Amino acid sequence: MRGVILRLVCCAWLALAPAAVAAKVSPGKSEGGVPRGSRQLILVTTRDWDAVGGTLRRFERKNSKAEWRQVGDAIPVVVGRSGLGWGAGLNTETGDGPSKKEGDGKSPAGVFSLGTAFGFAQASEAAWLKLPYTPLDDATECVDDTNSRRYNLIVERGDAGDVDWKSSERMREVSGYRWGVVVEHNASPRVPGRGSCIFLHIWSGPSNGTAGCTAMEQSNLEATLRWLDAKKNPVLVQLPEAVYARLRSSWKLPAPAR
Repeated sequence: MRGVILRLVCCAWLALAPAAVAAKVSPGKSEGGVPRGSRQLILVTTRDWDAVGGTLRRFERKNSKAEWRQVGDAIPVVVGRSGLGWGAGLNTETGDGPSKKEGDGKSPAGVFSLGTAFGFAQASEAAWLKLPYTPLDDATECVDDTNSRRYNLIVERGDAGDVDWKSSERMREVSGYRWGVVVEHNASPRVPGRGSCIFLHIWSGPSNGTAGCTAMEQSNLEATLRWLDAKKNPVLVQLPEAVYARLRSSWKLPAPAR
């Protein structure tokens, strides 16, 4: 399917394998950033804005009035090589801290919906996923050219006349994208220069920061993918520890790990 745009917006990805795509439930109203309809939450915390290493914890709740309960053990992750910066998600910037921009090497801080999973496997080999899934091929690219109409979109490269970008990630060529999930940062609206192509994916090592994604060891990512369920409207929350402590109550985030 050449020339098809796969948007980084909730429910707007036009999947390459329609039979593998499940409808995404509307998350409902927000509670300081976390939608009331969200029943799965991935929390990533780092020591401070500049730290590359962090910790990921998974939480689940039965409904908006129930307490968040941790699922499984904490998972080591890495974020951007320059740490975190406030991103464009379900919340507004709250308090001091840098803002994420294109090419700054920062992962986005805030609250973000999680969208489509992707990977090298064919759709039939990813039937265990409970997220919509897009298999990557040699023509799949994520556009990071701020002058392109397709900025911050995943596209299938079509005829030369359809291409208006000079910079992109050829996703099949990135080993860390063997499995991944779209983080819906700067998705609606897409603002040129605010940051693009943000994912959860496989790391290249525990001390190697990313260009702006959040990454982890492959087995931990696969376990997270098996847990994620589109019907539970999963979200990602990423914050430095001090900011998490300050916003936890007002954003109705999970209690600190004991």
